[in-house]
Amino acid sequence: MSGESPSPSPVVVLPILSVVEPSPPMPSRRLPPWLRQNLAPGGGHAETADLIAELKLETVCSSAKCPNRLECWSQRTATFMILGNVCTRPCGFCSVPKGKTEELELDEPERVAEAARRLGLKHVVITSVTRDDLADGGAEHFRQTVDAVRAATGATIEVLVPDFIGKEGALERLMESKPDVFNHNTETVPRLYRTVRGRKSVYAWTLRLLADAKRLSSEVKTKSGLMLGLGETRDELLDVFADLVDHGVDYLTLGQYLQPTLDALPVERYVPPEEFVEFGEIATSMGFRKVASGPLVRSSYHARDMAEDGRVS
Repeated sequence: MSGESPSPSPVVVLPILSVVEPSPPMPSRRLPPWLRQNLAPGGGHAETADLIAELKLETVCSSAKCPNRLECWSQRTATFMILGNVCTRPCGFCSVPKGKTEELELDEPERVAEAARRLGLKHVVITSVTRDDLADGGAEHFRQTVDAVRAATGATIEVLVPDFIGKEGALERLMESKPDVFNHNTETVPRLYRTVRGRKSVYAWTLRLLADAKRLSSEVKTKSGLMLGLGETRDELLDVFADLVDHGVDYLTLGQYLQPTLDALPVERYVPPEEFVEFGEIATSMGFRKVASGPLVRSSYHARDMAEDGRVS
């Protein structure tokens, strides 16, 4: 990465929290104690759920079976998932449905904006399934959603995007909306890319996408995340950290991979909290502006804290 590296901020390990709620059958392998702490729902959880249902919206919180969704919904936050609920990529780690995709809902940007407005959100995260079937991968729909949310709320906006691989001009179109944070997850180390992300995903393309976003909008903060526990080695992780820093990535999230269904890839290892602390400290020392590292950290967990100046809390 060219230029002088910013002074690293202290790494913050987010709370080790989980939720207890009905869910589909899970793998029988017992979770370690740090992943089995309880968090009772409360606050605005029901209101958030009702609003999402009323406006017929998708959230990655539900589709990807995020372990933090009760906590986030109780705090009246959610990560909106656009472009439908069916993905064209058969990634081995994900529980989002795969198969025949849906027609775009042209009023979806306005419905997302209305939900963000009624929830009073100050930082809005917008993500999507991968839509290889669309000529632009859904980039124009992303742009319209960002514009609608910004007009309705004035909030800062984070996009968590697919790779748009092979979609010429897609990234340029999306970046015209000038999101505050551009997030694309690396997910795992190069050796495991095909196993974890499928044959269409390419590690080098991930790095290029993150660098190109910064090139197109110098003020945007770029962000990426990795899942630990899929069989990666320590040296492989540190090499990825270095690659991301070299490609100008500002923010990094590190979390434990949890097998969402019996059909998904198994967990190779449950990484203890102290190793997340160590990896977070190493990543911070390498030049990331902010790092969130902990077993239940996810890409958009406490995203507003990371996007704002100061510490992640």
